[in-house]
Amino acid sequence: MSATVSFQVASPLGPRDVTVHYARVGRGEPLLLLHGIGHHRQVWDPVVDILATEREVVTVDLPGFGTSPGLPDGLAYDLATTRAVFGALCEALELDRPHVAGNSLGGLIALELGREKLARSVTALSPAGFWTPAERRYAFGVLLAMRHISRRMPLPLVERLSRSAAGRTALTSTIYARPGRRSPEAVVAETLALAGATGFEQTLRSGRAVQFLDDVPGIPVTLAWGSRDRLLIPRQGVRAKRVIPGARLVRLPGCGHCPMNDDPALVARVILDGSR
Repeated sequence: MSATVSFQVASPLGPRDVTVHYARVGRGEPLLLLHGIGHHRQVWDPVVDILATEREVVTVDLPGFGTSPGLPDGLAYDLATTRAVFGALCEALELDRPHVAGNSLGGLIALELGREKLARSVTALSPAGFWTPAERRYAFGVLLAMRHISRRMPLPLVERLSRSAAGRTALTSTIYARPGRRSPEAVVAETLALAGATGFEQTLRSGRAVQFLDDVPGIPVTLAWGSRDRLLIPRQGVRAKRVIPGARLVRLPGCGHCPMNDDPALVARVILDGSR
């Protein structure tokens, strides 16, 4: 069941109110799930019910994405602000150092929360921040093209394409290795989420300078990469393991950039194993 929470975050202009939409389900130790740029919390739907058998699962629309409003004036879409936002969110939701799992941008945020000791474990699925300059330019180019297409494509055309496996492949094969498995309703919803993401450009702009270079000591860290990730290519996982030598590096066979839909059982198991 979805809900809304508001809290204050410090800014150079004084405290600012931030509002976030989230859903909470299950019992057990808290597990916070963070999506990637242009996506929304429903990207986790294929794994939520599995995870909720052992965890209290909280899925969040990042500010400026999904149904969460954008950040107010005075707050930037950068890692420092994001860390402050999620620290305040966890306090507002009474989540005491939750386990955190994230995909892409969400994976980068999860690692940042782990580095700052705000998470008790981290599972990062194809996290951003371990790219070379050329790999980053390629990924950003793909994301901008996806954004442009989503904003230009009429809704009736999106709905028509979503009704066939070939159409879902045309719309989502960049991020899913098995796009035919995504439901028509989900494909339409995430296309609309990408088109309507008010925080997209500012988040992408701030990401140009991002490179994750620090270890995340003292907590369990899992890095998981889809073998068919076409956005953040799998060799970045090896690079990430060098930066975080104590991390467990897991290969996700046959999975793309957003592996939750490609192999829900495997991804859920990786997250649960990483959050023991």
